[in-house]
Amino acid sequence: MQILKFGIHYDSSFERVEEFKYLVTISTNQNSIQEEIKSRLKSGNACYHLVQNILSSSLLSKNLKIKMYITIILPVFLVLYKTWLLILREERRLRVFENGVFRRIFGPKRDKVRREWRKLQNVEFHDLYSSPNILLAIKLRRMRWAGHVACMGEK
Repeated sequence: MQILKFGIHYDSSFERVEEFKYLVTISTNQNSIQEEIKSRLKSGNACYHLVQNILSSSLLSKNLKIKMYITIILPVFLVLYKTWLLILREERRLRVFENGVFRRIFGPKRDKVRREWRKLQNVEFHDLYSSPNILLAIKLRRMRWAGHVACMGEK
């Protein structure tokens, strides 16, 4: 069926697709969040690779590098985080990415006893990084959003 409006023909039929991207969100016919998180990880990785040389630079302090992570890389992940229902696989993927960024920021550590350089363990990042990890940040922001929604009232 075609509609003529202002001299322009509009076709009212829609193509059926498995998934589509609208602005920054990927929607699937299965309503799966995994594709959205995969897309966020891809965008976050692209952002990370743009600044990875800066994050490994010895000229900048670790605090400045963490601020860069929080203000440049983390927001790329947290677009539309309010709609995410994270399962363990997605949580693990987000933690793996964040730990990779922290490895770049903090670099290797010199073992005083063995006098060798070694990679930091994941649990050591919690001592060095005082802010909440990416999963806790998502949960805290989601709770804050739920509070705003609760305060909105019925109308």
